[in-house]
Amino acid sequence: MLTAVSLGPGDESLLAPAARAAIEGADVVAGYKGYIELVPSELLEGKEVVSTGMMGEVERAKAAIETARSGKKTVMVCSGDAGIYAMAGLLLEILEADNLLDEVPFSVVPGVAAFNSAAALLGAPLMHDFASVSLSDLLTPWEVIEKRLRLASEADFVIAIYNPRSKKRSDHLQKALDIIGENRAVETPVGIVGRAYREGQDVRVVTLGSVDPETVDMQTVLIVGNSATRKCGDRMLTPRGYHRKYDIKNNG
Repeated sequence: MLTAVSLGPGDESLLAPAARAAIEGADVVAGYKGYIELVPSELLEGKEVVSTGMMGEVERAKAAIETARSGKKTVMVCSGDAGIYAMAGLLLEILEADNLLDEVPFSVVPGVAAFNSAAALLGAPLMHDFASVSLSDLLTPWEVIEKRLRLASEADFVIAIYNPRSKKRSDHLQKALDIIGENRAVETPVGIVGRAYREGQDVRVVTLGSVDPETVDMQTVLIVGNSATRKCGDRMLTPRGYHRKYDIKNNG
């Protein structure tokens, strides 16, 4: 049995009960070494641990599949949600390529995605339609990423930005903000959340025109508001539209 398990943002209180149960019942826990560190230590006791570095996704996935084929209950732990920019897709893709879909039972345990975590800390920026775009061009051509950013901004989606900036991709975030800025006012609120629900958490609301890419890294998620998004105190709010249909003031 092979299960992709979502750890959520990293705080133990946000680890879903189903995820905890899956790890508790596993013989093998596989994952990127940084994510293994997010697993409560008591859940790893007596278990075989398979970990690799950041660029070892395929190696890690194949190792987890082999342990599952040998009859061991295996979980692949992922930060956020295992089905969003994480390992669930690669595991399923390899099982399909090796004709193992019928041999290895596979499941996914959902969790709190990074944009959920960021949105909660920012208030309510995702209350209306939104798009999620990763700026990593390791697997997706930059031209495709640019097109998605441009079309999402033209359609007035709130945009959650993953993998915004690394040492090798130091200019991608500014390019992305410039593209979005073709269809958004410079005053548009942008939420910047680093290390959500982990040590070193940083939550800021700035404007599109004042985002400083130098303060952003790979552990940061940005949420760029749409044309209706506004600051609400120190939070962000994207109205769903209730104010247009109902009297929302408490007149009592």
